[in-house]
Amino acid sequence: MSDERLRRAIAAIDAANGGDPHTIVARGRLRPKELAHAELVSEWIEMLAPGASEALRIAGRAHHLRRWAIPRTDYPEGREGYLRWRRALHDFHADETAAILGECGYDAALIRRVSDLLHKRGLARGEPEAQVLEDALCLVFVETQYREIAERLSEQKLLDVTTKTLRKMSERAKALALELPLDARDAATIRRAAGLSPPLAKESSRGRS
Repeated sequence: MSDERLRRAIAAIDAANGGDPHTIVARGRLRPKELAHAELVSEWIEMLAPGASEALRIAGRAHHLRRWAIPRTDYPEGREGYLRWRRALHDFHADETAAILGECGYDAALIRRVSDLLHKRGLARGEPEAQVLEDALCLVFVETQYREIAERLSEQKLLDVTTKTLRKMSERAKALALELPLDARDAATIRRAAGLSPPLAKESSRGRS
């Protein structure tokens, strides 16, 4: 593994994501949305899979590369329109990442592996790296977007969304989600969706710096 080549690839990905016109507050800092998300996904991958492969580390950083370039509003409403949008995004992220990796000197085999991870190929078969990436994505969703969504949805709809999210996650990732400094209501909903009883006493959440 070429550490210098990997650093150049990550820097190029971050530079591209730094142009996101949308912002988000992540761990107390206002940042370009996709740049912040990519950094958090990388952190979760390192926690879930220390010594992760180069391909997985790159895929984690590039999972939503320049996502804002293909807005949801470009596609029809409804599930079919949503699925078309998601397929277009997967192809776009893979193509944009491949261009960066090619410029950094990566070979076709690694570029293809990164593309497979970005397209979530192997996830249905339980491929370990694909599951780690999915876990990291879900954890970032819970950490940065769950409260906002909770404020917009009814209790039942939120429970449905939470249940679907948890189905994608490994048992370890579910446990890590409940260690986040969540709003008490959100923690209760996640525990309910996971089929867990409410805690007997107030649990202390593990903060993340």
